[in-house]
Amino acid sequence: MILRDVTLVDRGETRTGAIAFDEETETITAVGDAETVLAETDDGDDAVRSLPGYAVLPGLVDAHVHFSLSGERSVEDVVGMTDAELALAEARNARRTLESGVTGVRVMGARDVDVHVRDAIEAGDVPGPRTVANCRSITVTGGHGHHLGREITGADDARRAVREQVKLGADFIKFMTTGGVTTPGSDPHAVAMTEAEVHALVDEAHRRGVHAATHVHGAAGARVALEAGVDTVEHGTFLDEETVELFAAHDATLVPTLSAPYHIVRNIETATEDAARKTRDVYERHLESFEMAVDAGVRIAGGTDAGTPFNYHGANATEVEFMAKYGMSAEEAIRAMTQTAADVVGLEGSGTLEPGTYADLLVVEGDPTEDLTRLNHPTAVLKGGAVVSGSLPAE
Repeated sequence: MILRDVTLVDRGETRTGAIAFDEETETITAVGDAETVLAETDDGDDAVRSLPGYAVLPGLVDAHVHFSLSGERSVEDVVGMTDAELALAEARNARRTLESGVTGVRVMGARDVDVHVRDAIEAGDVPGPRTVANCRSITVTGGHGHHLGREITGADDARRAVREQVKLGADFIKFMTTGGVTTPGSDPHAVAMTEAEVHALVDEAHRRGVHAATHVHGAAGARVALEAGVDTVEHGTFLDEETVELFAAHDATLVPTLSAPYHIVRNIETATEDAARKTRDVYERHLESFEMAVDAGVRIAGGTDAGTPFNYHGANATEVEFMAKYGMSAEEAIRAMTQTAADVVGLEGSGTLEPGTYADLLVVEGDPTEDLTRLNHPTAVLKGGAVVSGSLPAE
């Protein structure tokens, strides 16, 4: 299949051209001007469609989702679910996410279920995005996310927890350096783990060949994690100049998840009293931290925290709008949630329109860099060259 006369949006650049892909190999075969692509694709059976007025870009990659959560008012609403019920919920949320235009995700862990859903997606048994998964988020006893996580006490137990996750098939390790918004009794400002625990978690993850991601709100917690060599900082709500400088020094990435507090603020009267109080405290400061990070040139990967209260799966593209609204250009924001996110989470072959990569594509009407809301309503979503949502327009 060749789509010509389209706007190609890739790696921060926009141009008019053509793209060819092969559903059998699931890959992009050629990209460039129409004449070159037609010449390089000499299979006479290829269908060619001229689609002026449409844009093609890589499928979005969301670096932070929770398939186990479905936007419930409180995470406690899912604590009593069986593993079978969690798996069914995850399968439903994976399908919704894919059909909305997100073709790659990093799933942040829930009672060892995520890795099984990942494997089912890879086997073709469940429709969903290409998935990087872990098993349980690691937290202190009674800490943020303890309901579905792995509680630790001490550095030795931290190493044991990492080894357990990798044994069960985790692609990465996530841990909670600070408290959080959605766990009652947990303080987002406070550093919950000891330095020894954080260093043990990061060191053991790297020893096992996987990357380390940490939930962080307070600047002190971010500094501890960055100095330990963590790969990604999730949220980064209360960053300061000293902490921002550490991102470059340690080659770390910020996954801001601007969607998470936004949706709680917009539903503040319905949120739990604890979550509402904490979100009022973090919302504006979170935006300031993000702007500070962008201005300082911190590497940003798009992630939504989808599944947290009122933050529903399938609305992931709004994160691109938020990143553009608070400091990034439209091209930079799209790149953050395509190429950069794919690179950071380890989804090789995703996030770009390069020949040889997966034909995971969004086709949208108009130029999304001129109106990012167009990403919320793709004309067609393709995974591996096959249409999984919508339909390719006729000429």
